[in-house]
Amino acid sequence: MTETKKTATKTAAKTTKKAAPAKATSKTAVADIKLTNATYATGKRKDSVARVYLVAGRGQITVNGTPVNEYFRRPVLQMIIAQPFGITKRETAYDVHAFVAGGGLSGQAGALKHGISKALEKIEPDLRKTLKSAGFLTRDSRVVERKHFGRHKARRSTQFSKR
Repeated sequence: MTETKKTATKTAAKTTKKAAPAKATSKTAVADIKLTNATYATGKRKDSVARVYLVAGRGQITVNGTPVNEYFRRPVLQMIIAQPFGITKRETAYDVHAFVAGGGLSGQAGALKHGISKALEKIEPDLRKTLKSAGFLTRDSRVVERKHFGRHKARRSTQFSKR
């Protein structure tokens, strides 16, 4: 009788355990796109990091698997991302597959612009002068200063009280 209880509990334990669903990561998304002839570059801005893959195509930009106009809904951010293509007159020459993480939307757009510029320079080295003079190859290293002990914010001091 005890053997049957043991086997019953073992089978119940086996049936109650369910396999956890596999999480979709950006690495699997990169493998799904089949980026064999892609040029890779990393762009950074504030706390955001953009991994950019440039492929010869028709000018389509996807960010984290979604079209750029759905991911960045503000027209200003879309304009920032398109600047490297506009200044080099390559609007419809390349497709962009980007994976961004960290920071906010503005930092992600800046990181994507930096990554696209670096990838364009890798593909066509003669574009370096144009991109460099526009300041697109320089990483904007400004980040938020950390909060310090004894202060309200990074630099904001406590209010002075005379009495």
